Formats: sequence, C-alpha cells, structure tokens
Amino acid sequence: MPDTSRTAATRPSLTERRKAATQLEIARTAAALFAEQGADTTTAEDIARASGIALRTFYRYFRTKEDAVAPLLSSGVRQWIADLRDSPGDLPAPRALERAALRALTPDDEAEAQALHWTRGLIRAMETHPALLSVWLRVTHDAEQELAPVLAALAGREADPLEIRLASAAANTAMRVAVEVWATTDAPDHGPGGPAELAARCVHGLTAGLRLWDGPGGEAPAR
Repeated sequence: MPDTSRTAATRPSLTERRKAATQLEIARTAAALFAEQGADTTTAEDIARASGIALRTFYRYFRTKEDAVAPLLSSGVRQWIADLRDSPGDLPAPRALERAALRALTPDDEAEAQALHWTRGLIRAMETHPALLSVWLRVTHDAEQELAPVLAALAGREADPLEIRLASAAANTAMRVAVEVWATTDAPDHGPGGPAELAARCVHGLTAGLRLWDGPGGEAPAR
C-alpha cells in the first residue's frame, strides 16, 4: 500500500494554501501599484485598500510594503524548482537544469506574462529602492537552500556536500543574473534576448564544469 503519511505530512493544509493564495494576490496588487505610481509613493495603506483588506490585516501578513512583493518573486522560483524536481528520470542533471530554466521563464498564459512584466519593473526599481533589493536577495537566497536537496537527488549518487552547495549556488546565481540582465534591457518576454534564453545560457555557463556531474548519467551536455 502507498505510504500516505509522508504526503499528508508534507502537503500544506487548506488554511496554509488559502493564506498563500491571499498573500500572492496582495503581492500582485503591490507590484501593480509599484509599477503604476512608484515604490516610493506607494504606501502599505494603498496596497491594503486596493487589495480589499484592512491595514491591520496587511500587517498580519507582511512587515513592510516591500515585503508584500516577496510572494510574487518567490512564486516563479518555486515553479522553477518544482519543474526541476519533476524532470524526466533519464535526463542528465545539466540538461534538467536548462529545461527547468526554459520552462520557468517562458510564460504559459497572460497571468504568467503579467507576473514577468511586474518582476521586470520591480528589479528596475531596486536600483534606487534598497528595501526592494533586500527582498529580492532574500528570495534568491532562500531558493538556493531549497535547490540543494533537489540537485542532490538529480546527481543520482552520494555527493560531497560542498559540491551540492556549489552547484546550488551556481544554478541559483545563473537564474538571478539572467533575470536581472533581461530586466535592465528592452528585450522581449520571448525569443532571442528573452529571459528564458538568457537563463539557459547562464545555467549552462555556470554549471557545465561542475564535478557533481561526473559519473554515469551526470555528464554535462556538449555544445
């Protein structure tokens, strides 16, 4: 019989899922307001009012107005890691990384395209708004921690913790740099110069030579 205890223990409760959905909706509202009127002039009260919640409720979820965009930024990161975790078992780890990078930064619908547009605006605003930059760096740091066990599983063998840590840092940095570089240009959301293409290039460039990929099934792809 399947072991359901592990699934029950790891699956978020209904309350947790509802809370996460509410936080993401507030994050989208905050990102839209930051894009429309600027991060400096947007207040937590503006975000709460536009979200249809009380200011007290807003502060129950977030400490600052800048913290409100964290769920939007982290949702894309979580999708990337989920795609990586679900990679085909016969796909070498470097290929799996590139595949997940392409999938994560290629919008499938209007909502994902809008989220990417907002992310671009937030990254541009970070240059003059250090509090937003702090949120972005925290999100990417957390992603590196979540990435490590996924890469360890993809490696398919007992790996040196140092190699896992290095691989996580390299892959995470590749994604962050790709998105940041794309955001500072006028390149399109799709195709040449788009975030997906840049991410695949960066992931290959920063992870292809890692020792973690040595051995059966882990060979880095030739170019």
